Amino acid sequence: MQEVGYLNPMKNTRYKRIFSLALPIIGGMISQNVLNLVDTAMVGSLGNAALAAVGLGGFATFMGQSLILGISTGVQALAARRKGEGHLEQTAFPLNAALILVFVASIILSTFFYYTIPSIYHFLNSDPAVIEVGSPYLQIRLLGIIFVGSNFAFRGFWNAIDLSKIYLFTLVIMHICNILLNYALIFGNLGMPQLGVSGAALGTTISTAIGTSIYFILGFSYARKNGFFKVFPTWKNLSALVKLSLPSSIQQLFFAAGFTALYWIIGKIGTVELAATNVLINVMLLAILPAIGLGLAAATLVGQALGLKRPADAMAWGYDVVKIGVVGIGIVGLPMIFAAEPIIRLFVQDPLTIAVGKLPMQLTGLTIFMEGISLVLMNALLGAGDAKAVMQISISTQWFLFLPLAYICGPLLGMGLLAVWILQIAYRLLLSWIYFNRWKKGHWKTINI
Repeated sequence: MQEVGYLNPMKNTRYKRIFSLALPIIGGMISQNVLNLVDTAMVGSLGNAALAAVGLGGFATFMGQSLILGISTGVQALAARRKGEGHLEQTAFPLNAALILVFVASIILSTFFYYTIPSIYHFLNSDPAVIEVGSPYLQIRLLGIIFVGSNFAFRGFWNAIDLSKIYLFTLVIMHICNILLNYALIFGNLGMPQLGVSGAALGTTISTAIGTSIYFILGFSYARKNGFFKVFPTWKNLSALVKLSLPSSIQQLFFAAGFTALYWIIGKIGTVELAATNVLINVMLLAILPAIGLGLAAATLVGQALGLKRPADAMAWGYDVVKIGVVGIGIVGLPMIFAAEPIIRLFVQDPLTIAVGKLPMQLTGLTIFMEGISLVLMNALLGAGDAKAVMQISISTQWFLFLPLAYICGPLLGMGLLAVWILQIAYRLLLSWIYFNRWKKGHWKTINI
């Protein structure tokens, strides 16, 4: 396997390696967002209750799956480290362990959610029409935890061994299947039963299962030499994976719950502000996709460099990826500064909502380049095995600083959405500063995984 990124000091060679890892990941993430828009358009024709059920169900599904999604972080960190050490025949050992853990955990989680959702769904939404279609939608989606968890485990592995193109290829196939299945199952086309919102959930779950099948086929084709299903995972393999993955899973759970809390806080301010926030967050999440893709690339490069016993090179990779992230995300933020109103009009037409969201959108565009630091170095730290510290930083800044201040300034003091959004920006800037300083101090260089 080529290792030119470690041997050739020329910057253009290093940047080429970064882009070769990151671009397929970014492409896959963008395709996921396109798919979400297609799903929304299909379900939107069924009415507001159906659209609300799918929107709420998608977010609730993420929360339900979050405890298992961190498995990708552990697989990528361990596999990249083994690759850097030259133990290519062991790079799939973390994947083997992850798939077993996913199988066991998903049975427990899916069973629990399937039987409890009908009795707890009203806490998510009290509208009887939304409950009627939303509860079965969420049940079906959460039955697919085993496939989602497996796919994330494979994603971490392919990224770690420089085969992120496989991740992109499989994701595109999944999306095509999802669109066709939704077309058939939502509306009763192609000889299929007309299932409405439940058809959307079933289409997504089946397409995810198809993706898992493809990953297994490709695993036996391309990863047998890496140890894929050649040996049964040892207790050491399992415990190492849990040690790295659990903090990341807890972090994702609290992060998702934090967004739920933010929506609740802004809902206390007003409906117009909540509508504007929905637009702001969706645009922001779309804008930071390149930074997330670059961050996953940084995790691989850092893990491989540490496996090669080159901590200085690992640190250099982190800084190189940050430079690209800052410039790239800064460019993405420009339309948010100069075309804030037209962007908001793509989502809402109410003049008051547009007026409320315009300045927060512009402020986001001005400062979003800092996400290139925060997201890249957060993932670089995860790639180095510093998952516990990342979890502590993420949870403490969000739950013990930002959210309490947002509640005080918003609903209690009546300072409005703008004040809350300035706090949101300040909190993200603080995260960037903390991750940058932790990376600079280099404590992560001594972590053995």
